[in-house]
Amino acid sequence: MASKSAVDTIETSSKVHFSGFHQMDGLVSTRPEQMAEEEEHGQPFVIGVAGGAASGKTTVCDMIMQQLHDQRAVVVNQDSFYHNVNEEELVRVHDYNFDHPDAFDTEKLLSSMEKLRKGQAVDIPNYDFKSYKNNVFPPRRVNPSDVIILEGILIFHDPRVRDLMNMKIFVDADADVRLARRIKRDTVEKDRDIATVLDQYSKFVKPAFEDFILPTKKYADIIIPRGGDNHVAIDLIVQHIRTKLGQHDLCKIYPNLYVIQSTFQIRGMHTLIRDSKTTKHDFIFYSDRLIRLVVEHGLGHLPFTEKQVVTPTGSVYSGVDFCKKLCGVSVIRSGESMENALRACCKGIKIGKILIHREGDNGQQLIYEKLPSDISERHVLLLDPILGTGNSAVQAIRLLISKGVPESNIIFLNLISAPQGVNVVCKKFPRIKIVTSEIELGLNDEFRVVPGMGEFGDRYFGTDDE
Repeated sequence: MASKSAVDTIETSSKVHFSGFHQMDGLVSTRPEQMAEEEEHGQPFVIGVAGGAASGKTTVCDMIMQQLHDQRAVVVNQDSFYHNVNEEELVRVHDYNFDHPDAFDTEKLLSSMEKLRKGQAVDIPNYDFKSYKNNVFPPRRVNPSDVIILEGILIFHDPRVRDLMNMKIFVDADADVRLARRIKRDTVEKDRDIATVLDQYSKFVKPAFEDFILPTKKYADIIIPRGGDNHVAIDLIVQHIRTKLGQHDLCKIYPNLYVIQSTFQIRGMHTLIRDSKTTKHDFIFYSDRLIRLVVEHGLGHLPFTEKQVVTPTGSVYSGVDFCKKLCGVSVIRSGESMENALRACCKGIKIGKILIHREGDNGQQLIYEKLPSDISERHVLLLDPILGTGNSAVQAIRLLISKGVPESNIIFLNLISAPQGVNVVCKKFPRIKIVTSEIELGLNDEFRVVPGMGEFGDRYFGTDDE
């Protein structure tokens, strides 16, 4: 959990209001028990964008799409799911309340969203606001995507729709601003006169906002004032989306990349070891916990043989036997921090050492290596907590292969991985496995992992400046 001052800083600089108590990447979720389930691979990240009519919802959605600037995100508008106005209602269409929940075909919206979440393409109605029909124009084909932005005035009203969302955004704007925008929009786009627009606003729009829309503001994870003018808020949201997408995309590209499933315990430990103010004692303690999880996950990718045993009750249990020919190899010196966890999991395991001297950003020089003499016959767990540029990892893997270790027998274990390093290692060695606990945003101009956790070896072994 980030400190209160950090959250206050974000809120003050961006004027974004965060509700709830559980932080996730600078944003706050009000439903922590659901987040772990919804971060599984294969499930799209669903964002709900609600707010009053003409509050700037569409602009916010467009800016998010522009910043993603690819086809990983799609927008589904609640306006597409208006009921057809029948002939009787059409005669007195100016008395029809388009801002009431009953004006929408929520069942069809739920059906369409369920298909998209299952990876199926759907045809979204194309509602005509001049004839008040959804069958005048051909439907819009929407393909499944990693991000689905669900936008509409009453998108938070139905709890079934709310439950589909990973993130809920409420776009806030002053009533007079919304009215001015509505007059301009309806007279130009919907061919209505000003008197009709004002009459509809006072009769339906304003009461509906107060009765149905404004009460749903309490469900929002994020409240954005000023809509599309709030660039800082939108940048924060896009950064959060990219963080979620980055891990999933790499795992889709490289089937040999394994990221352990995130939980609030894991996120909490990452928060502590990434905090520059964390004490050495706490840094070591929580690093060791995370390293143990990574090692256990890595061991799960080793080959096994089936084995039956007799339990104390006399029953037969069909299980598996551990891989016998195994060793660890740590990249000095940060990799040595992972040795205790490996020894705790594998009694009496042999551990080799590799020392690689970094010369600049790309030059790597092998200084020292001491490996088991029969390493070519073993499965190897390569230990290095940080995968940055991937250059040191490539050097270490090449050494292991030169010693006769099959590429497929190497499992590379680390705490955090930069996408650049993952790309380098997986492209050069497509048959090794990488097991990590989190994918980072990338590298900065100094080729350091960001957000990262600093010089891991110095912080772990107490040789930093402090």
